[in-house]
Formats: sequence, C-alpha cells, structure tokens
Amino acid sequence: MSDEPEQQKSSNASPGWEPRPPVLNRRGRPKRTGLGRLIPTWRMVTSTVIVVLLISIGGFFIGYALVPIPNPNAAATAQSNVYFYADGKTELARDGEINRENVTLAQIARTAQYAALSAEDRGFYHESAVSPKAMIRAAWNTVTGKGKQSGSTITQQYVKNYYLNQEQTALRKVKEFFIAIKLDRNETKDEILEGYLNTSYFGRNSYGIQAASQAYFSKDADKLTTAEGAYLATLLNAPSEYDVVAHPQNIPKAQARWNYVLDGMVKEGWLNAAERAVITFPTPGKPKAAASKTGQRGYLIEAVNDYLADNNIIDAETLRAGGYRIVTTIQKDKEDAFVAATKKKVYDQLGTTKADSYVRAGGASIDPATGKVVAMYGGIDYTKQYVNNATRTDYQVGSTFKPYIFASAVQNNSQTQDGRTITPRTIYDGDNRRPVIGPNGPVGYAPPNEDQRDYGDITVTKAMDNSVNAVYAQMAQDVGPDNVVNTVHALGLPATKSLNAFPSMALGTMEASPLAMAQGYATLANHGKYIPYTLVEKITKDGGDLGLPKRDAKQAVSREAADTTTSILQSVVDGGTASVAQESGRTSAAKTGTIDDDKAAWFAGYTPNLVTVVAVMGQNSDTGRLESLNGALGVPRVNGGGAPGEVWAAYTEAALSGTEDIDFDLQLQDGATAPTEAPSTPPTSSTPSETPSQTPSRTPSQTPSRTPSETPSETPTETPTETPPETSGPPTLLPSGGAVGGGGGDGGDGGPDGG
Repeated sequence: MSDEPEQQKSSNASPGWEPRPPVLNRRGRPKRTGLGRLIPTWRMVTSTVIVVLLISIGGFFIGYALVPIPNPNAAATAQSNVYFYADGKTELARDGEINRENVTLAQIARTAQYAALSAEDRGFYHESAVSPKAMIRAAWNTVTGKGKQSGSTITQQYVKNYYLNQEQTALRKVKEFFIAIKLDRNETKDEILEGYLNTSYFGRNSYGIQAASQAYFSKDADKLTTAEGAYLATLLNAPSEYDVVAHPQNIPKAQARWNYVLDGMVKEGWLNAAERAVITFPTPGKPKAAASKTGQRGYLIEAVNDYLADNNIIDAETLRAGGYRIVTTIQKDKEDAFVAATKKKVYDQLGTTKADSYVRAGGASIDPATGKVVAMYGGIDYTKQYVNNATRTDYQVGSTFKPYIFASAVQNNSQTQDGRTITPRTIYDGDNRRPVIGPNGPVGYAPPNEDQRDYGDITVTKAMDNSVNAVYAQMAQDVGPDNVVNTVHALGLPATKSLNAFPSMALGTMEASPLAMAQGYATLANHGKYIPYTLVEKITKDGGDLGLPKRDAKQAVSREAADTTTSILQSVVDGGTASVAQESGRTSAAKTGTIDDDKAAWFAGYTPNLVTVVAVMGQNSDTGRLESLNGALGVPRVNGGGAPGEVWAAYTEAALSGTEDIDFDLQLQDGATAPTEAPSTPPTSSTPSETPSQTPSRTPSQTPSRTPSETPSETPTETPTETPPETSGPPTLLPSGGAVGGGGGDGGDGGPDGG
C-alpha cells in the first residue's frame, strides 16, 4: 500500500517527465530566482552597513592622522599698518595690500559677536566643530533651489579663511572637516570666534570686523551699536550684495537678512525682545577711497617707519608684516596749514623757466616743549617726487648755522682774541675778506661777505641781522671749532662728515635736513633743554601697547646760552634778514640762510611754542643734480627771506590761529641786553671797541629789502680767496683745500652766505 501514491503520481505525469531537484546555494538553501534576486537580504544589508561603517571609521582615523593643522595662509595673516593723526581717531594712511587690522575679542562689541553667531552658527558654543545635519540641510536647500548654502560651522569657515582657501573642491572640504575637528580640540571657542571675526570678508576691501567697522561706520569695532553689528553680520552672507549704499536696490533683501539676525539673537536670549522692537535699520556711510600714499601721506609714512627703525622700536622687516596701529604726532590742522602755505607761497608762484622745474620744498615743525613733530612737508606729492625733502640731508644749511656758533660762545664763556667776553654787544671787525685770526695770527682763511660788502666795526647782534661771514668765522675761531661741533651735537643734530671743525663752518657748510635743523632750534627755543624729537605718539598691535623709548629732557646748553641766542634772533626778525616773520603776527626769533649758487634757501624760526624750518631747494629730476634756483619763482635770486620765509609766516599764522601770542621768557647772559633795549651806558670793559657808540650807523640804503625780487642774494658771486697765513713756518694743508696755522679752512662747496 505504501507504493500506491507513487504509482498514482507516476500514472498522472506525462510520459518521460521526471521532477528536478531544487538549486541550492553553498549553505544548502534554495537560490532565489526572478525579481527576488534584486532584493538584498537582511544579511546583505547588515554586512554592507558594517563594512561601510568600518571603512568610514577607518577613513576617519586615517584622515585625522594624515591631515595636519597647516600654517596660516599668507593672505589670512597679512594686515595693513594703520597710521593716525595725533588725535588717535582720524586716519592718516594705510600701508599694505590687505586692509585688515586684527583685534581681540574684547575689542569687539558683545552684541556684534552675538550677531555674527546668530547669522552663521547659533549653536557654536554648545555644538561640535562640524555639523553633518547642517551640511545635509544646506545641500538639500541648494538642490531644491532654496539658495546656495555652505552648511559650514563658524569653525569650518574660520579654517577655510585662515588655513586653506576659497576653492570649492571635495579635497578642500575634506581637509576643512578634519582641521576643524582638530582645531576645536586645540583652541577655545573664544579663540576660534576671534579668529573668525578677524579673517572674514565684509566687502569694501575690508577683511576682519575692525576694518569693516571703519569702512561702513567710521568707528572702532568696540563702539558698534546692536543695529550696526547686526548689519555687519548680515554682510557675512553676501558682502557685495548686501552693501545697501553700493546696491540700494537690494535694501529689502538686506533688511530681511538683518531682521533674521536680530530675531535669532532674541531667540537665543542674546537680545531683549523690548530692545529688539525699537532697533532701526542703520545707514552705512559712503565708501571711502583708500588712504593711499598720494600727497603728504607717503612722506609721513616713510618718516614714521624710518623713525621706528632708527630708534630700534620695530625693524623694517617686522613692520612690513603689518598689523600695527600707529598714532603719529602729526596734527591734522597744522599739517593742512603747512601744505596750504607751501602751495600758495611756492608752487603757485612757479613760472615756466628751467629753474622753476628745479624747485623743491620741505620743512618740519616741532613743539619745543615736548619734541613732538606736529607737521611735516615732504614735497609736492609722494607719487610724483618720492624723495622726502623734510628728511633729506644733501643740502648745506647756510647761515642758519650761525646761531649755533653764538650759543657755543656763551656756553663756553668764550672770549675774543684780545680777551673780551663774547656777548650780543661785542664788536667785531666785519670787513669783507678780513683774515680770521688765531692765537698765532692769521689762520689762512678770509671769508667774503654778502656782495663783498665791508661792515667795519659791528656788534655781534647786527652781524647776525646781516649774516656777516667775517664776524662769525672769526667767532668760530675764538670759540674753538671743536667746541662749536660739540655744541651742535648737544643741541640734537646728528654727526655728519660735512661738519668740519674749521672757521668755515660759519658759512653753513654742514649738510642737514630741515627736520634735524628744527631739532636744533627746538632746543634753543626750549631754553637749552634737548628733547629728542618723536613722530610717534603710540603704537599697538593686536590690542597690546608696544611702548616707546623714553625721551627725557637734557640740559644741552645753559639757559643763558639758549635764551641769549633767542634774543639775537629776535633782532634778526625786528630789523634783519628774517623780518618777513613779522607777517605771522607772532613774537618770533628766526634766521635765514642761502647756500652756494642759490641751490637752496632756508628759513629757521620759532615762537615760544612752535619751531619750524622751511627750505626751498633746487634739483634736476632727471639727473638728480642740485641746481641753482636763480630766476625761479619770478625773482632773480631766491633767498631765505623770500619764499621760505613767506611759507614760514603763513604757516605759523595759521597753525597758531586762535591762540594767544606770548612773549619769550628769557634769562640773558651777563652783559647782554634785550634786542629792543639800547644800553644807557657803555659796557664795563676796558676795551673801547665794545662801546655801542662805535657800532657803525646804518643808512636806509644799507638795510636789505624784504621782497624776494629786491633782496640781494646771500651768496656772493665770486669764490672766496685764501689769505696766506702769517705764522712762521709752512702752513698745514687742510682736506678742504685751505691752509691752517692754528685752525681754519675754506668754505668748500658751501660758499659764503649772507643769511
């Protein structure tokens, strides 16, 4: 009976048919067929997930190990050096290709920080450095047309800005991912936020929030209001698009983004809802042209940078790295006055002669009580004439040197060769080509006076009024040329090979810059106290004050020496070659100077509270040679009492406008009298030549004219000749070509100068 079913089956089957056994897999289970083969089993899914997970974990650790935190890219670390006027607020110039000024987080308004977080990464402080959720959301929004979004956290954006670049590549995104994770372990959230705000681009060529704050609202980042901070945060999303001044058509979009930022601040608890309700959309300022090196800016930047390097504050290479905030001593109102005066009195007077093409001008102005350089004129425009005429040292100073000789005479209690103490009333022989006399007789030098003029017996004061070379060359010999050199250095002028210890120094053969001469005259104006000049009020970087060297006052010469020199220079203003200073309306003391062949003319003068030196120079731009100014500026011969003095007077009047005119407080040398006083009795000296009655009288024809076109040149037209020494034995030859028998020398290329 057991075989019956099988027999039944067989009988029912088709003839020759036999059943096929099922196809089994390696595990003995039937294989899936048809569409079933396309559906993965749970085992396959599980295996795939595990493999992918293992690969991902392995890839993560491999990537984490292989991708280091690189050095910052050059563009991210580059900053501009920002220079300010003395008020510390008004920007003077920026030096550098990248407009960035790093600040600390404490120097950024707190609400501006919150605004950036609200705009870009609200979970920054309590979430990880990367956000896969945000990345997926950003990708979806981009694909679905809701706007292109990066999906990056602030940490990732900082990594992109600071360590990588803006390339949209998969490799850069991978690196960004791993560096962000590492950075989050190595730096605090505050450090990362600070770096992000200093490296982000805000439009208007401003990198970092400090530069942006200045570019849009003309204020530092710590002064930003909540509305302004929210606007800058808005720019992070689309810097150019949301600049409502440049693109007013985008105001609605910018306002929508701005509202989004503020609403986010309320949502996160960073802003009170009531405060939010009254905040209005701010109006940014108009875009400002970059403060380039045009005009005086280039000269001032160069001078400040040189000062920092020369005084070992910051070397040039370090300074070029940028990031310094430099407050200069330059006062904008005085700087503007200097520029206006020079334009009016020099450049507006230029004609079409060849000599007019040679004209250059330079000058410096110092507060004698502090040593601060308050104004400087370097030239017509740094981009046209890049040599700074205020600091160049290749022109001789002419008779502006003579006051140093007299100050040295008083300082050293010097006497004439016949034993008379040198005072403003001492009488000298002022004849043209009078031989300079030393202890052993003539020294082999006989300087000519202006226009070969003989003055006869003349007081020291009158000799200063008229820049009598014969008198001051003899005085230099009487004081001792070495003593004069020491005094010049004590007053603050630097050592120079052109300052030779010969009587010819009286003609102003020394080469110095207007700034250096202003330093020397500032010491005289400050009653003999030398304060090294400075161009820098304060310098900081990344919020830290670098400090500046001390500039303690030092008594360089006695007060009597300085003040008595001032009294003589007052006389030069009252009735000598510097009378143009009276046009300033200020009590002043001054001296003029002109060098050989009228290649430069000088005016050095001061009031009790402002010292200024102006020089007009001649130079061929093509060859660089120093050239004569004869025929320039519409006058036959340019001298110190002409254009330089006129600039000085116009500048001084404007610079001191609104302040009270004050008198000099002078303590004079024994035997000296104020320039306005006439001695009632002869001085108590046994030498009759010291009595005032022997001073030659002056006729009107002998008084120099004050107009440039009528004032004779301070330099004679013929070269001085040497008077043979009258000493026994052969003379000693000097390097400058003269001979000496007790000290002396000729004027060299400087030539004589009548002041």
